[in-house]
Amino acid sequence: MYPYFLNDISKWLLIIFLIAGCDRTKKHTAGDIHQQRFLQADLEPENWMSLGRNFQQQHHTPLKQINATNADSIGLAWEYKTFTSRGKVNRGLEATPIVVDGVMYTSGAWSIVMAIDAKTGQQIWRYDPQVEGSYARKACCDVVNRGVQVWEGKVYAGTLDGYLVCLDATSGKELWKVNTLEDRNAFYTITGAPQIAGGKVIVGNAGAEFGVRGYITAYDATTGKYAWRFYTVPGDPAKKTEHAEMEVAAKTWDPKSDWKAGGGGTVWGQMAYDPELNLLYVGTGNATPYPIWYRSPSGGDNLYLASILAINPDNGKLQWHYQTTPGEMWDFTATMNIILADLPIKGKVRKVLMQAPKNGFFYVLDRTNGELISAKPFVPVNWADSVDIATGRPAINKKNSWYKDSAKYIFPGPAGGHSWPAMSFHPGHGLVYIPTIDMPFVYENEKNYQFRPGRDNMYARQISTPLPPVYAHFGKGWPEPEYEVLKAWDPVQQKEIWRLPFPGTQNGGILSTDGDLIFQGSSTGYLLVVHAKTGKLLKKIYTGTGIQAAPMSYQINGEQYVAVMAGYGGAVLFFPGEQDAVAKYKNEGRILAFKLGGKEVPLPPVREPASEVFAPPTIALETAQIEKGGQIYSGYCGACHSSFGKSHKSELPDLSNMAPVIHETFEEIVLKGKLSYYGMSGFSDVLKKEEVKALHQFLISVQKKRYEEQLGNKR
Repeated sequence: MYPYFLNDISKWLLIIFLIAGCDRTKKHTAGDIHQQRFLQADLEPENWMSLGRNFQQQHHTPLKQINATNADSIGLAWEYKTFTSRGKVNRGLEATPIVVDGVMYTSGAWSIVMAIDAKTGQQIWRYDPQVEGSYARKACCDVVNRGVQVWEGKVYAGTLDGYLVCLDATSGKELWKVNTLEDRNAFYTITGAPQIAGGKVIVGNAGAEFGVRGYITAYDATTGKYAWRFYTVPGDPAKKTEHAEMEVAAKTWDPKSDWKAGGGGTVWGQMAYDPELNLLYVGTGNATPYPIWYRSPSGGDNLYLASILAINPDNGKLQWHYQTTPGEMWDFTATMNIILADLPIKGKVRKVLMQAPKNGFFYVLDRTNGELISAKPFVPVNWADSVDIATGRPAINKKNSWYKDSAKYIFPGPAGGHSWPAMSFHPGHGLVYIPTIDMPFVYENEKNYQFRPGRDNMYARQISTPLPPVYAHFGKGWPEPEYEVLKAWDPVQQKEIWRLPFPGTQNGGILSTDGDLIFQGSSTGYLLVVHAKTGKLLKKIYTGTGIQAAPMSYQINGEQYVAVMAGYGGAVLFFPGEQDAVAKYKNEGRILAFKLGGKEVPLPPVREPASEVFAPPTIALETAQIEKGGQIYSGYCGACHSSFGKSHKSELPDLSNMAPVIHETFEEIVLKGKLSYYGMSGFSDVLKKEEVKALHQFLISVQKKRYEEQLGNKR
């Protein structure tokens, strides 16, 4: 089944030893995953013990009851609606569930953790950390959570408001809770899953766009006691250096860098741990601000931005690092999922690490020492021409990528060649399956840089394709983007084997199986079933709900299931496409489980057409106030409430058609956060009462214009 393991005698001896020392008939307690059991995950394919199933995080299952010959008979086994305990919150679901001994553990919007009977879909328990609604504003990309970890009878989850919680796997009772944030006033959040490594639970954070400094923190998995902290970028040199690695990193930054902006480098993606090497692998994020001429004026590599770090979990010391994008200035995070495998490289089986980060190059590294084995583009790339194998450095094409003095059309854009939805590795076929994004952007320098607390600090204007008319000339002479493409990639030969384009704003992660199948959800509302060898689309199951999370598979009483969390959101929440399911159906989050002989998926309620424009308040409007309010709208509101009227496609409210009750409570909503639980946080820390009045005047003026046009059309 796994040809790449055949020459690894030590691994087979380890498996034989584990089989001899483990009684699989033993009755396990809830969430009973431990080191010995986890190492032999391939001998328990009925379970899915981590986000990627095994310690290699391959997002692949050896199960094959559902296969290429019977895929057409797949149907729904059960559904579980993920409404929060405080009502319906239609936000993104991005986690891959874990299943242990018939119980599914996962997390949803607002960091709510759930335990579900994996055979019936019945809830066992639910834990709501009661995150304050104000944290919605601190989250760059929705109030999402990308999963939990289960270990020795406990369930671990990070919360949006920066806590690490440990729950009893049987009851969901909170065993302990620790604050992971060094500054609770900064715009830190946690959206990524924790990682278990060497008896510790490690968690990172998010928030780089808002100006924070990245780090990961380790806690004792049993007691929650603090163990160590590793910063991913240096701090102000005028202050004490926290650990030796920061002294090394500081030499790659300008001493006069804008340290108050934090630097970025946050860790919000899926980590991996090799228990045989005792190494924790961590991908780091993008810079703050994006342009290096503002962040670190004299240049430099700016370690450890956009890097892969190998850390000893016993003491938090760095063993090796590899930087994918020196001097990062394009939002090219390296937080995408990391896959471990043993691959035949030039006649020798090597322990490798694979990642397809945003920058568009597919990397194969020796995971024992960080040596670069190969790096090739898996999507169109023009910011760099190649990667030098000897030095590991990209040959940056400054003509195409340096946007300080003039706008540039850059492949890939900030969405990346591959974003957070997980890729998978099929060890039998030796192929990686990547949900790729072929979408260039125009980058423009924003002048007059000044760090803005409480606001985004990217300072690089990004215009997506298809380009508006004023920017259309940038695309001339370049290939037409393909947008969402599922690709089968040979990591040894570093070449594409097949591709399957499919529409969507951001399609989901990947599950591969020994049944020669690939499962992928789409933002258009389909679960796709694809032949792993040929790329042929075998079946499309319509769910009516956008799917971005990676599916997983498990087995109960000899019956195989494929399950996926369905719920549109994340960074694309604010600009869905016309083809996305959320344009037609309400975005009600669900977990959907499928099996052979199942039924059709019930569709969500149809989205009601836009209502008539409400009559705006009859108050005197002042031109100066309207102009001031328009500037405030652009600075604080436009990123989420991105359009007005017929062009408004967002899941979030259209502010050009507010109901009378919204107008009446406008100040309470904007300043005091009256609707914060639904994502509309208060802005009293950055806006004054007079500014809110000006903003209100601007929005009333827009609504008045729309209302008068409506009256004119009725005459």
